[in-house]
Amino acid sequence: MGTGTIKFTLQKMNKIILLLSVFTFSHYPGQSQGVASTPEYVRELTADWHGERFEDGRPKVSDALLKRMKKIQIEEAWGYLRSRGYHNQYEGNWEILHPDSVMTGRVITAQYMPLRPDYKQLVKVKGALENRDTVGGSNSWPIEILVPGDVYVADGYGRVIDGTLIGSNLGNAIYTNSRNGVIFDAGVRDVAGLLDIKGFNGWYRGSDPSFLTEEMLTSINTPVRIGRAIVLPGDVVLANLHGTIFIPAHLVAELVLSSEVVGLRDQFGFQRLREKKYTPGQIDTKWTAEINADFRNWIEAYPDGKLPMSRKELEDYLNAKKD
Repeated sequence: MGTGTIKFTLQKMNKIILLLSVFTFSHYPGQSQGVASTPEYVRELTADWHGERFEDGRPKVSDALLKRMKKIQIEEAWGYLRSRGYHNQYEGNWEILHPDSVMTGRVITAQYMPLRPDYKQLVKVKGALENRDTVGGSNSWPIEILVPGDVYVADGYGRVIDGTLIGSNLGNAIYTNSRNGVIFDAGVRDVAGLLDIKGFNGWYRGSDPSFLTEEMLTSINTPVRIGRAIVLPGDVVLANLHGTIFIPAHLVAELVLSSEVVGLRDQFGFQRLREKKYTPGQIDTKWTAEINADFRNWIEAYPDGKLPMSRKELEDYLNAKKD
């Protein structure tokens, strides 16, 4: 056996030993990290949520709340989160496929990093152990686990050239699985094709004809940074013309209700200003007992079925605030 043959054989044996080591440690509890977070870790990340969950551990915020969220203003959600100590949940300055549309959904996160061959090989091995499709690119892996109501949120560190995470083919797959869209701190390609996907929307940093060649997937459903915002798997996102805001699941119900009440108070205030019943100074400061009583009477006369929440929800909320 020649020296070259021996060297090749040793290299091959070393690679096999490395892969066997990866396999062994991946089955040893506490010793190995997979591509996707375990359900247990996702539950730890979202421990304040006490409702129903998906199999992957993410909170299952109701479709009804997601629908109501679409009518909430970004500023209202931002103000509520700030009052609860969450100061880093908003990001703006996006290119948007359909700026006039609003998107809400439950977040699945993905982390991308600059390509490194040895790490890419490890990710591929880990993906195979998790029964992921290793024939195509790993950028399809988050798409394969999307369910209706999900939003695919990816940290691509703002890269556009050689960092386009999807084109029209993957865009169609995303919409088929989620009936929703994407938020990418990264680029996309084939915008014309993406625009043709009815119902699909996307917030992204830019477009380029290049393929994803110098960027690699490193994790799924881990905490990620989207611009100046921190995002956890299972957060609920509100995305519109004015930006994106990521809301912890356990705060969604109260945020929606309190924002809806703010909207009603604004309607009442605008109406009374047009009627010249109160001055701008009276409406734009803490309301007197007289104005509060007027607001309660105005609410009672509100047409049935037109309130954004149930009448009981509203009464309970107002009574709790009064106490």
